[in-house]
Amino acid sequence: MCGINGIVSKKIRDKEIRVKSMNARLAHRGPDDEGFWQEGEAALGHKRLSIIDLSNAGHQPMVSACGRFVLVFNGEVYNFRQLRNKFDYPYKSYTDSEVVLAAWANTGPECVELFNGMFAFAVWDKKEQALFLVRDRLGIKPLYWSLNDDGLFFSSEVRALLASGNVSKALNDDSVVDFLRYQTVQTPDTILKEVQMLLPGTILTYRLNVNEVTTDSYWNPFEKIEQKRPESYDEVKKNVRNFFFESVERRLVADVPFGAFLSGGIDSSAVVGAMARVSNNQIDTFNVAFSEDEFSEAPYARYVAKMNRTNHHEIHLEPDDFLHLLPDALSAMDHPSGDGPNTWVVSKMTKEAGITMALSGLGGDEVFGGYAIFNRMMALERRKWLWRLPLFLRQLAGKNLVSLKPGVASLKVKRLLEMKDYSFEEAFAISRQALMDSQLAGMLNRNDLPVHYPVEWLKKQRFQKDGNVLSRVSAAELTTYMQNVLLRDSDQMSMAHALEVRVPFLDHELVEYVLSLPDNIKRPVTPKKLLVDSMPDLLPDYIVNRPKMGFVFPWRDWLKGEMHAYADERIRSIAQREMFNENGVLDIWQRFLNGDASVTFSRVWPLVVLEEWIRGVGE
Repeated sequence: MCGINGIVSKKIRDKEIRVKSMNARLAHRGPDDEGFWQEGEAALGHKRLSIIDLSNAGHQPMVSACGRFVLVFNGEVYNFRQLRNKFDYPYKSYTDSEVVLAAWANTGPECVELFNGMFAFAVWDKKEQALFLVRDRLGIKPLYWSLNDDGLFFSSEVRALLASGNVSKALNDDSVVDFLRYQTVQTPDTILKEVQMLLPGTILTYRLNVNEVTTDSYWNPFEKIEQKRPESYDEVKKNVRNFFFESVERRLVADVPFGAFLSGGIDSSAVVGAMARVSNNQIDTFNVAFSEDEFSEAPYARYVAKMNRTNHHEIHLEPDDFLHLLPDALSAMDHPSGDGPNTWVVSKMTKEAGITMALSGLGGDEVFGGYAIFNRMMALERRKWLWRLPLFLRQLAGKNLVSLKPGVASLKVKRLLEMKDYSFEEAFAISRQALMDSQLAGMLNRNDLPVHYPVEWLKKQRFQKDGNVLSRVSAAELTTYMQNVLLRDSDQMSMAHALEVRVPFLDHELVEYVLSLPDNIKRPVTPKKLLVDSMPDLLPDYIVNRPKMGFVFPWRDWLKGEMHAYADERIRSIAQREMFNENGVLDIWQRFLNGDASVTFSRVWPLVVLEEWIRGVGE
């Protein structure tokens, strides 16, 4: 795992100074080595976190044996050992990075379809004077880029792009709306006007001579939604188990100490159980435990650890400890997000225990239907007849619901009933929305709000409009909430401590198989039924039927108590910024403080985060 940077420009003469400044901004991502390469109009930088082949032979930027291609690579290709002998290449290391370079030198961009892993990398082609940027299928590793009159700039982090001195800090007003709606900005946009995030499963090509960018998609989860021939449930369970165990085994290849996050929930318990069965070594597991029973998952984690004979590390944390760490967590946030500090804390504690790589259960909910949104969307699909009723009747029903039962859920139902016709895309977006448009309208100094990005994104995807509702929801989750909140937070908050996090549930072969299954096989009548049925020896009833807690904190109480002054000062500050309506922002804040059920903490916390992030980049 590493950090990568680069500039391709005919105009900029001091590229070395600028790329090294970008490298310095990524020091936390790669404490083990640093590299720089420049020739002609291209300059590449690299910060290395050594995971495989810790020797100097893994130094980057890496030049191909033929001298034509130069690579900077971030991530892991788990099947690199199997691929190594496919290519006639004079290897000098045992790294996966050199296998990627050998594959590219032999077959060109088509080689990316051979890779199983998480990665973001850049290849400079000296002969063609072209830069290629590549991102993995699920978007596990980030890659940001910016094109302006000076040339093309890319990096693993937004703030490293800004460190080049050639990329504007100006906010994208539409992206701010997107952030307040969904607590994130949907790819390919970012919070900044001049910065974009490369879409997952995409290859970007920049040709210097024409100063032009083109993109090609090589993988899209929506295209994997096709019902396979009928299989028996026993056969499906067997296949799921095999795919999952293979995925875990691939992710145990490392030359550094590794472990696993263990909450004691279904997903992390499955990961730890599989690790214990395929590894020859005792597994280190990590759980952050709270003294308050309401927030502690420690008993469940202990149970799983004991069952799998792991070397369990229970890290005790008081709420006051977390509050003390919060400013550092926010300062590590490369791109604003409504979540993330939780991951920062777990990663910090794990790294301090001597671990460099950890496996996580992230992705299990999206792939196996663990969220409430899966059942909600199935229910909506069954009730599409409602939208044949006159609009005025639906509007009246929604208004009455909000009056009788005020709260976030009622606001969303009201908005759903106001749709002209039923739309899967729009219904999904509304279900995932934080602040509703009616609330945003009073907070912003603009006459209209931009279109909902997820709606437009989903409408462009090619998938079956009928049937396979669960797979459609999975693909939508994978490309919106998971990609732009969970994976982004996981990367920026773990790499803040130079900790690599691997995610077995997001092996593309496992994802493709589960997406291809019909709804009747996957229907979550009990929590993640297909996953649980496929791993009965890993997931006892005590774990399966426990309350779903997640890594939670009493944010509502903190924002009204210990954190009130901190949050109040930042909300009042952002309210005075040009794009915001001060009275509208302060009204939302006051309604939260007064206990208005339609304004939960997750509706106001993003305002605090955004103001803190803007200050951090020095606008």
